[in-house]
Amino acid sequence: MKKFLYWTIAIVVVLVAIFSYWKYSFTYSEGNRSGLLQKFSHKGTIFKTYEGELILSSVTTQNNVAIASEKFFFSVADKDLAEKMMKLEGSSVVLHYKEKNGTLPWRGESVYLVDDVSLSPAPAGK
Repeated sequence: MKKFLYWTIAIVVVLVAIFSYWKYSFTYSEGNRSGLLQKFSHKGTIFKTYEGELILSSVTTQNNVAIASEKFFFSVADKDLAEKMMKLEGSSVVLHYKEKNGTLPWRGESVYLVDDVSLSPAPAGK
């Protein structure tokens, strides 16, 4: 009976470890998003996290004014990167992100974790 109990506990621990890795550490997708960094803040009650909002413009007028847009919400875990992003607020940027399957309260509110930012290149002909 003890052997059965040990094996059952071992299997449960292994399954919980695999699930935890898949849910919180496994990178489901990664890529780039470009747009206007509209909002970036450091917020939270217990765990202070860096949260941002990027406006992705899909349709623009001839004067380069966005007509149709969608918002991309993201989190940043690195303090140095967050300070860099605070300075870029209001600018057109390109973000590199990794999408996770779940969130942790101390890592941020979003499943999208940004790990790099750069200024967006100027459009051709400008």
